[in-house]
Amino acid sequence: MNSSLVGNQSGRPFCLLAISYLETINFCLLEVVIIVFLMVLIISGNIIVIFVFHCAPLLNHHTTSYFIQTMAYADLLVGVSCLVPSLSLLHYPIVLSESLVCQIFGYVVSVLKSVSMASLACISIDRYIAITKPLTYNTLVTPWRLRICILLIWLYSCLVFLPSFHWGKPGYHGDVFQWCASSWNTDPYFTLFIVVMLYAPAAFIVCFTYFNIFRICQQHTKEINERRVRFSSQEGEAGEAHPCPDKRYAMVLFRITSVFYILWLPYIIYFLLESSNVYSNRVASFLTTWLAISNSFCNCVIYSLSNSVFQKGLKRLSGAICASCTRQRVAKDSSTSRSKRSSNGCHV
Repeated sequence: MNSSLVGNQSGRPFCLLAISYLETINFCLLEVVIIVFLMVLIISGNIIVIFVFHCAPLLNHHTTSYFIQTMAYADLLVGVSCLVPSLSLLHYPIVLSESLVCQIFGYVVSVLKSVSMASLACISIDRYIAITKPLTYNTLVTPWRLRICILLIWLYSCLVFLPSFHWGKPGYHGDVFQWCASSWNTDPYFTLFIVVMLYAPAAFIVCFTYFNIFRICQQHTKEINERRVRFSSQEGEAGEAHPCPDKRYAMVLFRITSVFYILWLPYIIYFLLESSNVYSNRVASFLTTWLAISNSFCNCVIYSLSNSVFQKGLKRLSGAICASCTRQRVAKDSSTSRSKRSSNGCHV
């Protein structure tokens, strides 16, 4: 099934993007650059997000912060797991067999991205409940229920992809390993199982909830503006349009969700095509996979650019870091000056 992905036997290292192979360095240059670059961005970006959430208590005011932080931790682990294929491409010795390493890596990344996908679906449900049932929201959505929901997300994600060790490849996360590309084939039934149990329900929930959220917000905005127009006409003042108060925050979450599915759509389409023996290409498998993984960094960028409270928290964190650096520099300068004075006193 993956015959096009099999490496040659000429002694050269296995490279999906063989156009970048250089005999002088004896490893896959382009693959290493792409994976290491994404790994650095994902790890640094999500560490910043996690620290900002801990430094800005106002961010924890929204219950969606539980799911945003869950996604940040999952994305951080995606970045850390990228160390495995990068070391493999650099030909570092691996203690375990290549087949087991590639299966574990593919399983772990699939589980982590499933957590992100399920978290986005739960965020959309949370916002839907907040808008449709504002009076009973605090009694329906409680911290302990959110923690149970997050635990179920992790448990469900682990169980959905567990059959991959015997049933078939869960995706293309491990195709930088030659065994994954040549011997670990996809299974159309397992692909259908993943689509039915994960991709389709998550996409349906997101589409349904956000469609209704924006429809309700539009309705509320229209009603509020009509009331203001009537009130202002009685008072003789011009009324101003006021959007739905929940719409701005919903838009931030909608952008995160939209970018997630935009970056994952090529991967899902290629996964379905290859599983059904319609199309198979080693460059497409690599690019669609790592394009999807790049979403782990995009979440940080979108949230930092769209959320004013997050921006304040980021400024607070950077200010604290700068203040700490300044204190260390002042302490170092004072200790240096004291040592100079004491040394001068010895020579008097």
